[in-house]
Amino acid sequence: MTNQERLLMETKSITLTPDEMSVYLSENGLNATESYNATDKAQTRKVYETALSILESIANQPHLMKNYTSDDQTVSQFHENLLARIDQLENKIRKMKSEESKAANTNGSFFMLFNQ
Repeated sequence: MTNQERLLMETKSITLTPDEMSVYLSENGLNATESYNATDKAQTRKVYETALSILESIANQPHLMKNYTSDDQTVSQFHENLLARIDQLENKIRKMKSEESKAANTNGSFFMLFNQ
């Protein structure tokens, strides 16, 4: 699986051209054709950050922020749901960053108070 395929898993039903997808990935330090490594937490975080960038771009399009009705079904509150997903992704990324920093500091810090 490539980084682009993993990003598509995270952003289902959002249609972007391959060029647009590559730009979003490269802005977050990823190569679209590079192999995705699920055990690499930094790479996973970058995929989530890329998905967040895409959602924020969608949130900047006011013509999408209206209610739609189709065949007696209403798709409403698109904007509220989009913002909730953005908040969810931001929290997830923030949590991953703190976990990465904790893992990097596993040896702890040592402070010498008294010195002879």
